[in-house]
Amino acid sequence: GAAQGEGLVNQFLSHIRETDAIVNVVRCFEDDNVIHVAGKVDPIADIEVIQTELCLADLSAVEKALQRVTKTARSGDKESAKLVAILEKCQTALNNTQPVRTVDFSKEELPLLKQFFLITAKPAMFVANVAEDGFENNPLLDRLQEYAARQKAPVVAICAKLEAEMSEMSDEDRLMFLEELGQTEPGLNRLIRSAYSLLGLQTYFTAGVKEVRAWTIRAGDTGPQAAGVIHTDFEKGFIKAEVVSFSDLVSAGSMKDAQAQGKVRMEGKDY
Repeated sequence: GAAQGEGLVNQFLSHIRETDAIVNVVRCFEDDNVIHVAGKVDPIADIEVIQTELCLADLSAVEKALQRVTKTARSGDKESAKLVAILEKCQTALNNTQPVRTVDFSKEELPLLKQFFLITAKPAMFVANVAEDGFENNPLLDRLQEYAARQKAPVVAICAKLEAEMSEMSDEDRLMFLEELGQTEPGLNRLIRSAYSLLGLQTYFTAGVKEVRAWTIRAGDTGPQAAGVIHTDFEKGFIKAEVVSFSDLVSAGSMKDAQAQGKVRMEGKDY
């Protein structure tokens, strides 16, 4: 019923508010055998249907917050006055169904904006599901890229059909398959890297006798902060680290050989 549907929508919006980014997956290929729910293929229209709902949800939150902070701003509270200015910028954009992420905020305003947990303030990316030959000379993909650029969002084109086929292949067969397609890696790899970049994340590796592990850290983290991801004691007791680039290690063949070739260096707490 309507009440149940409203509850599901609110649950969905609540879930999105807790995520770090929004991923929009849209269809960018024509195929008479694959029926589109709207009867026609239009990736921009598909995005705007969802975006309108998200903007309306944010607009409601912004208007409630404005009522609250305007009262305290009138009493002379300087912090509230700053919040009013930020919320009014958001309100203007949302009234025009423009996501908050398209608004230019100052460095001082951005930290204050976070407390409102607005959905459309989150970074976003668009994933274009294309046909096997749809990576180039694809008007639907071109339109999506133009649209995404205005929203400061990246676009990753993948072919879901090819990705499904590759997921069932061995590593060797997958490489041969990619070569035949003129590609160097699966689309999933590009999607992961784009998502990491969008969220300001990066990966570093630790290598020992027993295992090699990948650790996720924020871009710009220092050596001690990176060590802290493994264990907090490592951050507290950090003195120095032996560092070698992944490509140099692979080229050398082992850590010992990389050291012999002078590829390993010592880095301190500021690294």
